[in-house]
Amino acid sequence: MKNILITGGAGFIGSNIAINLVKQGYNVTILDNLSRQIHGENKDSTLYRSIKGITNFILGDVCNKSDWKVALKGQDAIIHLAAETGTTQSMYQFSKYTDVNVVGTANLHDVLNSERHNIKKIVLGSSRSVYGEGKYYSNEHGFVYPLSRKEEDLLNQDFNVKCPISNLDVKPVPTDEKSKINPLSIYATTKCQQENLILQMGEKFNIQTVILRYQNVFGPGQSLRNPYTGVLSIFSTRILNDNDIEIYEDGKESRDFVYIDDVVEGTISALTKDINTGSVFNIGSGKPNSIYKVATMLFKLYKKDINILITGKFRLGDIRHSIADLKKSQLELDYHPNIPFSKGISKFVDWVKTQEIETDNYEKSLREMEENGLIQ
Repeated sequence: MKNILITGGAGFIGSNIAINLVKQGYNVTILDNLSRQIHGENKDSTLYRSIKGITNFILGDVCNKSDWKVALKGQDAIIHLAAETGTTQSMYQFSKYTDVNVVGTANLHDVLNSERHNIKKIVLGSSRSVYGEGKYYSNEHGFVYPLSRKEEDLLNQDFNVKCPISNLDVKPVPTDEKSKINPLSIYATTKCQQENLILQMGEKFNIQTVILRYQNVFGPGQSLRNPYTGVLSIFSTRILNDNDIEIYEDGKESRDFVYIDDVVEGTISALTKDINTGSVFNIGSGKPNSIYKVATMLFKLYKKDINILITGKFRLGDIRHSIADLKKSQLELDYHPNIPFSKGISKFVDWVKTQEIETDNYEKSLREMEENGLIQ
């Protein structure tokens, strides 16, 4: 396989994968609509410029079958990353997320079904959000898979996850690929649907399929203008505009932050290795970091005199903790993340310091979420 199509390839993850594949001698085609939220009004972002000239770039949209037809010509494999992202925003933009993430993927099926093609493999960039709260341990009942936290508890400032049987606090543990699926947002639901569509395509067309469930990906190059997703970017833009950082809940909520270079390595491994079709893999660091810890590290690295405010507010649909179990990825993909969070965040901040300070649109996004009843 030498000809690789990357949908959403001008985005943060896609552009880094494209650059690395080109260096390894692959012919890369990118299909991307250069979304304004990521690439700005003039669509001439740093991300776009990084792949312009070294790839065959097609300005198009997965929502258009005609664009799929053009992009698929002569391709051997697809890395499908094109998607609307952002958990909270999805909760009041149902149609947009469904159109791009679900219908856009369904369009791939229709084109593969109607056109001659040479596609041998599809790698889907999915999300850990499909797990919902994920896997926890109860002293009374062993491993459990809690549903969403109750609004009543959150309003009483009890942010801990409860056992679905005893309603007592449970301990977070790494979530493996066999864990129950429990999407808690429209975004997560559309990613589940994407996964199912890709797996069914693989069976129908005898194409090898691989699903990668990315954790919180970060690093140099990620959008600093998007106020809806990417906590490191949002906090950085706040800090550089001399605005205080707001942290929801009690600040102890945690995420598995994985550096972009490790994500690229894992994705290319999934593309190049001969593995069982329909395989699902977690791509993360396997280590959680609290949001408060992230904020304090950024505060020190930027050396800015701002306040970190733990508000006790919460967003409906947010999860409490996230930790990836990497045993399967390590065994079958030979995936071993090399960049610890402390090193990664330093590299990220060093890069941010070289960029123009973006307008802080966080307050605007906050008003949108409040108007749609998503923040309490």
